[in-house]
Amino acid sequence: MRQSAAVTQRMALYFQDKHPIGYEIEMARYAEERGFSEIWQGDTRLARDCVVMISALLASTKRLRIASGVLPIYTRNPAVIAATWSTMHELGGPAPDGGSRVMLGLGAWWEPIAGRVGAGRRKPLAAMRENVEAIRALFTMEEVTYTGEFVHLDRVSLDVAYGDTSPRNIPIYIGATGPKMLELTGEIADGAMLNYVVSTDYIRDAVARVGAGAAKSGRTIDDIDRPELLICSLSDDDPDLALLTGKSLVAYYLGTEPHIMAASGADPELIERVQEVVGWPATEADYMKAAPLIGDDLVRRIMAVGSAAQCRETVAEFIDAGITCPVLYPLMDDMKSVIDTFAGWSP
Repeated sequence: MRQSAAVTQRMALYFQDKHPIGYEIEMARYAEERGFSEIWQGDTRLARDCVVMISALLASTKRLRIASGVLPIYTRNPAVIAATWSTMHELGGPAPDGGSRVMLGLGAWWEPIAGRVGAGRRKPLAAMRENVEAIRALFTMEEVTYTGEFVHLDRVSLDVAYGDTSPRNIPIYIGATGPKMLELTGEIADGAMLNYVVSTDYIRDAVARVGAGAAKSGRTIDDIDRPELLICSLSDDDPDLALLTGKSLVAYYLGTEPHIMAASGADPELIERVQEVVGWPATEADYMKAAPLIGDDLVRRIMAVGSAAQCRETVAEFIDAGITCPVLYPLMDDMKSVIDTFAGWSP
């Protein structure tokens, strides 16, 4: 009996500020041609604004879904967020299945940058719940009154006077790392944007926590989309350089976002040693200086590094752990090799 063809794995790219904007737009078009499903655009430190980039990517492509990965809830009013995404929904037009091409990923930001710009990260769970509830209500295009600790809306609506006034079916994702935020995501969001530089053991635990949250709202884990940001440092010509480049990014996270590295199971003593070299803000030279402190095993456990075959093997392990869509962050200068490696691929 002839067996049916394997289903092609849904694949996405993550853009931060590693590559020039013009090159990213070129690679978005190329990824669309090769069958990738979406682009997740980081709201990166104070380097690149995701709204500007999402708008450019929507205008430069025809089919790809484009998402914020992720927008801090403490930097914009929820009514402004809803109006912005409604505008981008109009700009992008419908996806091939009739849904929205634009997706909204929200996060609670991180230190030290939040504190340095005067944005308090008080009660992130309560603040996230209120933002998601208010934005989703505004997407109905009905008038909304909402009184919370963080969100206050007094008879507010997306008052579109000309054009489409139908509800905006824009999916909302939460970028969650901690156990309580993961459970909240399963309870109230359409999807969890799972963090990177974590292990498959972490992912399995995270998926279970999202599932527990989904049960609170009468859903199952299958009702919650689970893309995961996954670093891909790939080179068939020089896999050792790809490994070293991966180590430099691990050094960045060890030095500036140790809460993420703690979730990956990094040795606390290693975190301390790297922090002696890498502070905030730090330079790429600082990251490379700290890279030799990091062992190969840690890097291979938390990101796809090395040859194309090695990267495919690692990505398959994360899919097996429970993610629905690998969101690949190409760390090398050449993005095309990453796109070609995973175009039409199934684990």
